[in-house]
Amino acid sequence: MSTGQTYPGRPLDEDLVRRLVAGRFPRWAGLPVERFPSGGTVNAVYRLGDGMAVRLPLREGGAGDLALEREWLSRLAPLLPTAVPEALGNGEPAEGYPWPWSVYRWLPGENPEAGALSEPLALAGDLAGFVTAMRGVTLPGAPRAHRGGPLGSLDAETRSAIEELRGIPQEGVDCDAVAAVWEDALRAPAWNGPPVWLHADLMPGNLLVAGGRLTSVIDFGCMGTGDPACDLFPAWNLLPAGAREVFREALGVDDATWKRGRGRTLSQALVALPYYRETNPAMAANARYVIREVLEEG
Repeated sequence: MSTGQTYPGRPLDEDLVRRLVAGRFPRWAGLPVERFPSGGTVNAVYRLGDGMAVRLPLREGGAGDLALEREWLSRLAPLLPTAVPEALGNGEPAEGYPWPWSVYRWLPGENPEAGALSEPLALAGDLAGFVTAMRGVTLPGAPRAHRGGPLGSLDAETRSAIEELRGIPQEGVDCDAVAAVWEDALRAPAWNGPPVWLHADLMPGNLLVAGGRLTSVIDFGCMGTGDPACDLFPAWNLLPAGAREVFREALGVDDATWKRGRGRTLSQALVALPYYRETNPAMAANARYVIREVLEEG
């Protein structure tokens, strides 16, 4: 038995995934199961054969994300310029595993790496096209996006994270400088237009590229409607300065929305860095990249 990730009280590994699949989907029993390495923190992903993936929540909130995807992704898919996850089967709690889980069609590609993009300007245009398409969605009954609310709702945890980073000098974060950027974002006018559809978690780990171009966007568990600034994350968590400007110009982002987007992305990084610095190298590295890019932008 191989070692895998854990959910409360029990290991999650290939053997358990095989039993779950065999019990719920006998037609797929016997297909190879292999853990897919990921920096994600909410779900575990396993390859199932050559063309499928099994996604299993690691905590109860992840089960809610899968339910959200089940409800909306099939309706969103034809409206978007890139591929999105396609559910092939929905699993139920079994074998001691407590939450619903899903089987998806495998989407090829690799996660882009900040600082190592082969086609940054083209990728910026692709990302802007995806965000524009999301904003143009008019499906009724939309949920509220996980990160779609007022920027001020993040103030307490952001300031707490800054103070925590003051106590970790080896990270070298200029805490006074990031606090100034955060306060500038808080002063920006709030969004006063109608809420728009958002992915709301455009991290590098939720993007797939091939040949440097965007091919798929995955993990829609935070989606819903809210402030359009919430989908500006790639400007600082992935794109270099020149591509960042391409992204902004393609979206026609005004100064206030840009400041709120920068503040949101910075807040996420400031909270993530002390939390993940010793447990999740990918998340910690991206947080450092965000902080550096935000401060260099000025």
